Amino acid sequence: MVRANGAVSLRELARVVQTSEVTVRRDVRALEAEGLLDRRHGGAVLPGGFSREPGYPQKTHLAAAEKSAIADLAAGLVEEGDAVVVGAGTTTQELARRLARVPGLTVVTNSLLVAQALAHANRVEVVMTGGTLRGSNYALVGSGAEQSLQGLRVTKAFISGSGLTAERGLSTANMLSASVDRALVQSAAEVIVLADHTKLGTDSMFPTVATETITRLVTDEQATSDDGTARELDALADCGVQIDLAPIGAAPSGDAPVHGTGSGPVHQTQPGPLSRRTAPPPGGAPLPGQRRPGAHGGPGGPAGHGGMPVRLAELGLPRGR
Repeated sequence: MVRANGAVSLRELARVVQTSEVTVRRDVRALEAEGLLDRRHGGAVLPGGFSREPGYPQKTHLAAAEKSAIADLAAGLVEEGDAVVVGAGTTTQELARRLARVPGLTVVTNSLLVAQALAHANRVEVVMTGGTLRGSNYALVGSGAEQSLQGLRVTKAFISGSGLTAERGLSTANMLSASVDRALVQSAAEVIVLADHTKLGTDSMFPTVATETITRLVTDEQATSDDGTARELDALADCGVQIDLAPIGAAPSGDAPVHGTGSGPVHQTQPGPLSRRTAPPPGGAPLPGQRRPGAHGGPGGPAGHGGMPVRLAELGLPRGR
């Protein structure tokens, strides 16, 4: 499976071989010791340092439940009348399916899959970039795509990638895709990364979004079940990134409510202490490249004791199994 897809999650491996994730994790360690694969937080990739990018058919089967949960939560961050950019990827495609129900929305995208998901949406305007079609992920890339984004200004950018680390930020395995993703981010006042737990702690060849530019990370609750990914979340929070954890299987993806207030499931499905980290930051979002006010103690950073970033341990969340 790793050779065919380039990467695979422990959850998917456990499902295919019909055993527990604990057993799969032990077997993956043994295969890594033999040099047959490299472990990544929540999964495994082909050996060789940087993960390569699997094709679209393979991506649709990787962490499907997690991507659906992330999309449900992220849709609650979009308000009626917003203008947003949505990058290419299977997670952003899931988000687009939910955005079809947000009235008065304008979506700029370089993804044919995102545009297709919104093609018949009522009162949603879709603006596509120019560029050259990259068939492996149905995205428009190249100078044409980048030039069409010059001078654009939107409220939010929703973007995914191949890996995310606190040290290097978001990265991807393709140079052309990375260049367009950087142009998408430059147009937005708020940068929201959608990344399931298998991407946390994973590095890819080409950087797209620096950590200090990321406003918010939406990931799944599995990210707290492994010590490595939990540490990565702590490091991202220390950099001022707001962390939203999407509960898996909390609600059917097709039943996402019509959003118009920006509250949505991000507030409804995160009870308890975590809700302190999901409220929109006061005073508006920063421009790309700027640090949010309070990222290390001021009013705009994640709430905690004295305004300091909240760590997972302080929220009482589980740390590894």
